[in-house]
Amino acid sequence: MSGETPSRMTPSRRTPSRVIPTPESVTPAWLTERLREAGHREAEVRTLKGTRIGTGQIGQCIRYELDLAAGDDSVPRTLVGKFPSDDPQSRQTGVQLKNYRKEVSFYRELQSSVRIRTPRCYYADIVGDGPEHMLLLEDLAPAEQGDQLGGCSPEVARAAVQELVGLHAPSWCDAELRGVEWLGEPNDLLIQLGRALYRAQLPAFLDRFGPRLAPDEAGIIERVADSKAAPFEPLGDVFGIVHVDYRLDNLLIDERSSPPAVAVVDWQSVTLGNPLSDVAYFLGAGLAPEVRAAEEREIVAEYHRALEKAGVSAYPFEQCWTDYRRGAFAGFAVTVVASVMVQQTERGDEMFTAMARRHARHALDLGAEEFLG
Repeated sequence: MSGETPSRMTPSRRTPSRVIPTPESVTPAWLTERLREAGHREAEVRTLKGTRIGTGQIGQCIRYELDLAAGDDSVPRTLVGKFPSDDPQSRQTGVQLKNYRKEVSFYRELQSSVRIRTPRCYYADIVGDGPEHMLLLEDLAPAEQGDQLGGCSPEVARAAVQELVGLHAPSWCDAELRGVEWLGEPNDLLIQLGRALYRAQLPAFLDRFGPRLAPDEAGIIERVADSKAAPFEPLGDVFGIVHVDYRLDNLLIDERSSPPAVAVVDWQSVTLGNPLSDVAYFLGAGLAPEVRAAEEREIVAEYHRALEKAGVSAYPFEQCWTDYRRGAFAGFAVTVVASVMVQQTERGDEMFTAMARRHARHALDLGAEEFLG
């Protein structure tokens, strides 16, 4: 969890190495060095065992079980290494969309200035935009990855949306974030590229997923390609850091507590945008449509109250709700573009089908077509 709060965009104190480890080249000596740099001065890793975990499309995660020769109870016994995908197409996508650079930069430059719960980072380095990069992160087990296919309970949804306040409130309309190159603030060029990418991938998306969608769901996904407004828009007056891909597969959830504890990973798409796009994206994809329709207004109202408590002012609930409705389109680009550009898997196809149906139904249920230009 991020606890320190240095000034905005302060570079990490970690000294990046130019020889970036791969899953095969991580050694006990290298891990010992990282632990000692993090303050565990007596730590010594004798041996390690790596096991692949998670269902990432752009990256791969390895859990390292550490056998310690020295070190007290504060030394972690497991750590998670994150590396580029071993699939060439997915790696190319990660470079093209700057996913790898964004995630490394988040941990090096932004993590400690926000309050959303994230794993502690022991190492973060990249060559250019990648694909060569690595993150070494705290293992948050026994928290478990959310299930995008199965969805979640309203209790988990409330906890996940409340966690977003710790990302959005500290960065709310912060002018210092404008112009940070790697964040990719929406501008005319990026908006045009985003729309062009959506249009380019749409035929392949509809060919693969169209038969699984209801006609009105496929119809609104098609309409977005010609929109001169949402979701391809410049930064508005209300903005902050947004995760962009805030969904269950990117959350680690511990339901042993009440409310459930939620931590957030996969910062590969982080940018500036309207904060309610994260809220709408999560609720649209994470809850079954009938559950979402019954719960969403109160969940958004609770989020709004928490924003005010965190110091956000001059943002009435009516505007918040309008931004939320407009944000129903936030998941369209991620779903259409990513589903075609990453390695195809059976689970991936099931996940993207569920996301496409839920996001489309969300926009239809909210009457959000009015926001398509």
